[in-house]
Amino acid sequence: MTKTKRVAVLGSGIMGSSTALLLADSGFDVTVYDMAARPFSAASCWNEGKIHLGFLYSADPSLNTAREVIPGGLAFKPLVEKMTGCSLANATTRTEDTYLCHRDSVVSPDAMWDYAKRVAKLVSERPDAAQYLVDVSECRVEKLSAREFGQLTDSPDLLSGIRVPEHSVATTWVADRFIDALAAQPQIELCMNTRVEAVAPLSANDLQGSWRVQTGAGLSDSYDFVVNALWEGRLAVDRSAGLTTSFGWSNRYRMSVFLRTAYDVDAPSAVIATGPFGDIKNYNNRDFYLSWYPAGLLVESSELLAPPPPEMDAALESEIVSSIISELSSFFPAVADIKAAIANIELRGGWVFAVGRGNLSDPNSTLHCRDNFGIRRSGCYLSVDTGKYSSAPWLASRVVDTIAGYRQVNSPK
Repeated sequence: MTKTKRVAVLGSGIMGSSTALLLADSGFDVTVYDMAARPFSAASCWNEGKIHLGFLYSADPSLNTAREVIPGGLAFKPLVEKMTGCSLANATTRTEDTYLCHRDSVVSPDAMWDYAKRVAKLVSERPDAAQYLVDVSECRVEKLSAREFGQLTDSPDLLSGIRVPEHSVATTWVADRFIDALAAQPQIELCMNTRVEAVAPLSANDLQGSWRVQTGAGLSDSYDFVVNALWEGRLAVDRSAGLTTSFGWSNRYRMSVFLRTAYDVDAPSAVIATGPFGDIKNYNNRDFYLSWYPAGLLVESSELLAPPPPEMDAALESEIVSSIISELSSFFPAVADIKAAIANIELRGGWVFAVGRGNLSDPNSTLHCRDNFGIRRSGCYLSVDTGKYSSAPWLASRVVDTIAGYRQVNSPK
């Protein structure tokens, strides 16, 4: 009788939780470690939920970033619905995104339009385009007419607009469904309130053998595989496993406004691009996400272990919320309508990790190219750079395929 393989998954955000659920569904026993008190407590719960098709990355005219994020965007809906047993229909933004070119954008309006058309062609050529949040088999982009542009914004700092078929999901809704799915899976054990400090093979000379996880409480039992799905602190754990880093990176702690209105408000889902600007997400005319990058960015670090974000108090929180709403109001009159209708408001966020360095206002920053993410491996230790929220379920399926394939090849005959 074959012994059930054991896997340790580090991190309980969307990357770690997707990996754990798919592994358990494939017959593995899974232990999930996270320093938070409950899964989905940080960035995976508190972000805009954009399910990327590549339109954001007009500063990468090579289309390499678009090519890398499209597969995850198209696979997001079927994989999440499989894992949670819930339809994403009611959690998906009702209208398409509009991209607006700022006068200080790192690309010109003409370059942004040309890029959008090329990405639309890429998406249309995919055989799986129909499985996106909406059917994008005939992916099209449209320039806003002068009338449409004037109805959306009266800001002289915005130069043009493009309607693209990207949508977003309400991440708090998705988080709750993942938490329920984790609790319902008997082959998953959650070790919360536990910070992982290091990992190591049971035998120093056998990377293909069992591994242990070191926490503040000591060493764990052995595991057949370890999957590092952390964002904060992932590279430090990688280093303990012998995986070195030859690339630059950025750790950023960002906060945004999540609010619910007392009544329906007709507002756009719009992105000011490309650079350190902001966006609005309207999920259902009652639930909104508001972000202004300079106001919400609290920490930016290229250290292996980034410094902690500042302690939040009521005064600082109020200042950030006011700044985000004020900045967006200067571009979108609809934000004033949202503000007047607020019934509940929260300032939330988390860590964002990205390969690359520089400032988003610099056209030469390598942060504009986000194609360098995925799986790295040292024997039975796998480290996963999620890249984007929308890529996580697809990457998790690749992790499971890697582990299942390794088990099959190395199982006793």
